[in-house]
Amino acid sequence: MYFIVVKFLVKPEYAERWPELSRPFTEATRAEPGNLWFDWSRSLDNANEYVLVEAFPDDEAAGAHVNSDHFKQMQQDFPQYLVATPKIISRKVEGEGWGEMGELTVQ
Repeated sequence: MYFIVVKFLVKPEYAERWPELSRPFTEATRAEPGNLWFDWSRSLDNANEYVLVEAFPDDEAAGAHVNSDHFKQMQQDFPQYLVATPKIISRKVEGEGWGEMGELTVQ
């Protein structure tokens, strides 16, 4: 599985609208047959930073994502809203999804 985390530093004037601005890309990616999840969060420490956590099951699905029309459109659209190039961690990891946390159990 490819597990990917990307940090986007959004220009302050677009920070409140980021969910709306990124919605077409988000919806198109979530609709990909190989997408396992595609979830945005907002930093508690920096209101202009959004963190994307996404996953794809294999090389084929990850490749289809980065070669999709909506990915190419995102590459054109997003830079105008960003302060800097996003930071990414993209790794192939074992597993097929989220597991329960062993160090904390809720009864």
